[in-house]
Amino acid sequence: MDQLVADPLAEDASTLPLEDLNPAQPILFQRDAMWPYFARLRREAPVHYCRESEFGPYWSVSTFRLIQQVEADHETFSSDVHRGGIIVRDPEPGFIMPMFIAMDPPKHDEQRAAVNPIVSPSNLARFETLIRERAASILDALPRGEVFDWVPAVSIELTTQMLATLFDFPWNDRHLLRKWSDYATTVPGGGLIETEEERQAVLLECLQYFTQLWNERVNAAPRGDLVSLMAHAEATRHQSPMEYLGNLILLIVGGNDTTRNSISGGIYGLNKFPAEYDKLLANPGLVPNMVPEIIRWQTPLAHMRRTATRNAELNGQRIREGDRVVMWYVSGNRDETVIPEGDRLIIDRERPKRHLSFGFGLHRCLGERLAEMQLRIVWEEILRRFGRIEVMAEPRRVFSSFVKGYESLMVRIPT
Repeated sequence: MDQLVADPLAEDASTLPLEDLNPAQPILFQRDAMWPYFARLRREAPVHYCRESEFGPYWSVSTFRLIQQVEADHETFSSDVHRGGIIVRDPEPGFIMPMFIAMDPPKHDEQRAAVNPIVSPSNLARFETLIRERAASILDALPRGEVFDWVPAVSIELTTQMLATLFDFPWNDRHLLRKWSDYATTVPGGGLIETEEERQAVLLECLQYFTQLWNERVNAAPRGDLVSLMAHAEATRHQSPMEYLGNLILLIVGGNDTTRNSISGGIYGLNKFPAEYDKLLANPGLVPNMVPEIIRWQTPLAHMRRTATRNAELNGQRIREGDRVVMWYVSGNRDETVIPEGDRLIIDRERPKRHLSFGFGLHRCLGERLAEMQLRIVWEEILRRFGRIEVMAEPRRVFSSFVKGYESLMVRIPT
């Protein structure tokens, strides 16, 4: 289906007829132009029906508490991929990848439990030392007084190294993890691919590679990496190839896009709000409070989608069985009735963990503590070495209304 308008950036969200608002257009996110849409929806239509979009009709839920209400009612609002899954765009009928985030209980709970040991307290303690060593090595290698791209030099490199550890993935091939993450979340026309077939071909390469790892580990003694955990757990050892691929993509994207874009978002946000950077430089002890605030302000995954399993009412609106219901975390995290001055990054904010970036309820992010730990360590190590890291130009953003991230962020570390 064609988009509602030829040039969405020519729209004025304040004067467009309310029924014509379509905040799911990827170009709005690429140009950082979606904020007026969500501000208006929160004010005038916190549960809003978009009749026509490139993804089909859908409901937008844009306020903090209503998003929590939808998340909490998994019987009415399903995540199941066979009903539509977790993003506004429906899965391709011939390429459905079940994954535990796109399942309802009890299967969701069983498969999630299979990989949960990866973030056990003992593993997190071991990872902390490893992450600190790697962060130090990456930061020590950065140029001084030169303009360079922070995204590949720091954000991608650190998170890809961590992913390789979680999967016990061949170290020299770790760049493939970044590639598969990017292809999994891209849409045709965004620059990376032109057709859905291209995306699927790359993801099947991922499946082929990881099938070799599975075959090695299913016949070996159980180990602590994600592939071995899935190969030996009763809930996942008999999964189909496409289900295995789905869970791999979930774990790759969850371990890559979210942390990597929050690392970049922190640098960008502190430059956008220089008084906050001053606070941080004056008091590095603010880092633990700043980390969840960065994750809220960035909101690395802009939305999650559910599908109504039955007729329901939400904030006075009649939701029909089969309707798409899109929870805009990116909007809920700026809801000023819950988060004062939500558009601002405030590193000493009270209750900084009150945000939706990790989801809510049974689908809350498995890797939350690991993500926060990586960001905390990165910022502790940055402050040990550098003063202010300067952003030299507006970032180049991802063409996606799902992943809210950065392709490029040019910075300079003063000498």
